[in-house]
Amino acid sequence: MTEEIIIAGFGGQGVLSMGKILAYSGIMQDQEVSWLPSYGPEMRGGTANVTVILSDERISSPYLKIVDTAIILNQQSMDKFEASVKPGGYLIYDPNGITHHPTRTDIQIFQIEGTKLAAEMGNKKIFNMVILGGFLKEKPVIKIENVIEGLKKSISERYHHLIPLNLEAITKGMKNIVPYKVVAVAMQP
Repeated sequence: MTEEIIIAGFGGQGVLSMGKILAYSGIMQDQEVSWLPSYGPEMRGGTANVTVILSDERISSPYLKIVDTAIILNQQSMDKFEASVKPGGYLIYDPNGITHHPTRTDIQIFQIEGTKLAAEMGNKKIFNMVILGGFLKEKPVIKIENVIEGLKKSISERYHHLIPLNLEAITKGMKNIVPYKVVAVAMQP
C-alpha cells in the first residue's frame, strides 16, 4: 500500500502540521514516510502545501506530480492541484471560500465544512484536525491509535492536554464528511 497525498491551503490553516501528524502517524505504524513542505515567505495568509507519502515499501522520491489524494483548503490550491489527482483518486475540500468548485468526474470528491465545524466546537485552531478526520474516514490509511501517537510526537509536550480536543475534532470530521456531486453545466447553443 502506498498513499500519496498533497495538503494545500493558506499558511496558518495547519497545512504543514496536518502533514506532520500524518507522517509521524505513519512512522508509528511502521510505514516508510516522506514529508515535503512548500511555502512562501509569509507566515500567515500565503499559500502552503505539503506532500506526504505513506508506504509499505521504500519511497524512491518525495516529489510528486500526481497524487492519490488532494486535501484542498482554499481556491488557489483548488486551481493549482485539482488536476494533479490521479483518475480514481480522491479530492477532499472545505467549501469555505471556494468559488469554483471541483469539476472532474473521474475522481471521488468529498466536502467537509472544517471551518464551520471548528468554530462550532469553539476553537478555530482544530480546523485541520476536523479535516484530517474527514480524510481518515474516507481513506483509513492510519489507525487512530497511531494518530494519537503522531499527535504526541508532533506537538510540544506542553500542549498534550489538547490531545483529547484534537481527537474530538477528528471524530467530528469523520462524522461530517459528505460526497460532492459535480453538476454538469449545459452549454448554450
